[in-house]
Amino acid sequence: MAYVQTACPHCNSSDAYTIYDDGAYCFSCQYSTKKKEGNMKDIIEEDNDSGFTFIENIDSYKSYPISSRGISKEVVDYFNVKMSVDCNGKPASHFYPYTKNGAVVAYKERILPKDFRTHGDFKKTELFGQSQAIGSKTLVITEGELDCMAVAEAFSKQYKGKIFPVVSLPSATGTRALLDQRDWVNGFESVILMLDNDEAGKKSLESCAKIIGAGKVKIASLRGKDPCESLRKYGHQAILQAIWDAQTWSPAGIMVGDDIWAEFKARQATESIPYPNCLDGINDKVKGIRQGEITLFTSGTGSGKSTVIKEIVLDLLEKTDDKIGLISLEESVGDTAEKFISMQLQRPVMDPPPLTDHQLRIGFDAVFGDDRLVLLDHQGSVGDSSLTDKIEYMALMGCKYLVLDHITIAVSEGTEGLSGNEAIDKMMSDLLKIVKKHNVWLGLISHLRKSQSGASSFEEGKFASIDDIKGSGSIKQISFDIISFARNLVADDPTDRNTIRFRVLKSRFTGLTGNAGAAVYNINTTRLSKVKDEFEFQTGAL
Repeated sequence: MAYVQTACPHCNSSDAYTIYDDGAYCFSCQYSTKKKEGNMKDIIEEDNDSGFTFIENIDSYKSYPISSRGISKEVVDYFNVKMSVDCNGKPASHFYPYTKNGAVVAYKERILPKDFRTHGDFKKTELFGQSQAIGSKTLVITEGELDCMAVAEAFSKQYKGKIFPVVSLPSATGTRALLDQRDWVNGFESVILMLDNDEAGKKSLESCAKIIGAGKVKIASLRGKDPCESLRKYGHQAILQAIWDAQTWSPAGIMVGDDIWAEFKARQATESIPYPNCLDGINDKVKGIRQGEITLFTSGTGSGKSTVIKEIVLDLLEKTDDKIGLISLEESVGDTAEKFISMQLQRPVMDPPPLTDHQLRIGFDAVFGDDRLVLLDHQGSVGDSSLTDKIEYMALMGCKYLVLDHITIAVSEGTEGLSGNEAIDKMMSDLLKIVKKHNVWLGLISHLRKSQSGASSFEEGKFASIDDIKGSGSIKQISFDIISFARNLVADDPTDRNTIRFRVLKSRFTGLTGNAGAAVYNINTTRLSKVKDEFEFQTGAL
């Protein structure tokens, strides 16, 4: 059987939606489902004349030069492209191989002139031509297999059969494939994007450049609309000249006049997602969560920061359709999953009576079943200098809301040889760049300094001030909102002992600060609920 590659019903891609026998996946918007799309024909039965079912059969097909594009048989064979012909001996289909770890696992079929299907396991394959791209200096990326071969043809003509590294995205909107291979691509000193000179190509160019990163990416400007047209109309030198003249890419940043007005109007239209009802007092002060901002949560040890964060995550899963990334450096993935399932089922899953796997699965599927909650498996390595890169990877995956719990431990082992405040300054600077570059919200947890000798401790319900935040001043300067918690862990009254009180220490959006209500933790349901705070607030202590 062959599988359909067609228009995505969930975004504007015309060819990135691939339907497999067990579901479907869009290489553009990353929509996936394990259910069949009822209004589409999922599986195309092979014609009796096709003669194959498995990709191994495709490998036995012959190859021919692609004369209409000026591509020689030598280049076709270099990429292991296969062809089929119709009953009259005329070209019928091209089969472009896609690999994993260098082995062919799938073929993308181009039914001439331009209809596409896929064969084999097309999930998380390498880029077209990746297994042939040997080197580390310069990599050229195109947005189509024929364009990739056109660039290779230009290399071959100029350098007497030698072909330098060139690969292709599976489509103009197939940037997810580039994201999956980001580490491999970044192994090259420079990367030249040679995408189609049309609207789709320009849109894809920005996405690809952001994935690879400024400082490494160059943009090639073609005389034709794509490498194939440039090769055919202007010769191989036109492609090489575009490579030699490629300009370093940098994101737009200089604005005047109407551009500033447009940014002002966009800021006016910024959407605020309210915090959950149990944190309604915080909404009164900061007006919710906004993408493009960092919110800092801080309190004494055991005051409920992780519980509050999980309430926020569950609420975002319910209110939005977005992905959420959670980096819990003090919890294993299993611990995090257990707490979320307990909260969803509103009972501690480890308490008697024991729950069946079916009951546990109901809670699991409600939180994790649609793959929108992404967890980082840090495996105990919390001082890894690549942590910010992993956080950015989550943003590139489509996570619009991110949580780092917590920054103190993230820099505890140093960052790129730095330690102490220097490490925190760099981490905060990197996090702000990610938040602004990808327009995501970041919830950040930070610990407090130890109380001075003789003073009330934070664990006794003392509220923290901004100056109590542990670490560099960059934490409080870069954060847009700062929310402090207080809980008296040693109170005699159980309700008081399980009540978390909130205070806003900073709000760049509204400028409002002060006491922001309270929530009580129910040990039977593992959930927080809003309460009318009847306790007297005083500066510095309760």
